[in-house]
Amino acid sequence: MTQVRVLTEVLEILERLGIPYMIVGSFASGFHGEFRATQDADLVIDPTPDQLRAFLTRVSEDFYVSPEAAADALARRGQFNLVHFETAWKIDLIIRKKRPFSEVEFARRQEGSLGGRPAAVNSPEDVILSKLEWARASGSERQLGDAAGVVAAWGDRLDWDYLVRWAEDLEVSDLLARIRR
Repeated sequence: MTQVRVLTEVLEILERLGIPYMIVGSFASGFHGEFRATQDADLVIDPTPDQLRAFLTRVSEDFYVSPEAAADALARRGQFNLVHFETAWKIDLIIRKKRPFSEVEFARRQEGSLGGRPAAVNSPEDVILSKLEWARASGSERQLGDAAGVVAAWGDRLDWDYLVRWAEDLEVSDLLARIRR
């Protein structure tokens, strides 16, 4: 079973349960820029407590998941993960944060395609901003490279006013200027 098939199974469960989601991280930067191999997938989700319980019941057939970690993630607006039994492939599930940028980013998600099916993915601008935040937090050049790949692919089609505004708010303006060059 491929990584894409594992991820599409999770997306189908989220959709059946009515849990809003978006693909973020390296899958999203690959969708909008340059693909690179990755060891996991990242999804932002926004479930109710009942939806999360139903999701955990369903995925526990095919994935290792800690219900305690998931409940804690929902309470703290943090993250938990799934590990697929058959492939050992990991999916990080990030509970949407309650901050202005995260709310706007989630509202701007777009329809993309994954494995021949529609899938919600964050916008190219939001991929860039998220990657810059991760680069700031981790010091990772890989995150900067992913963001630069989206800039190279989209160029002037990006909403630069939006990028500049949120880069200031997220305190990553210097990194945005660096990858724009």
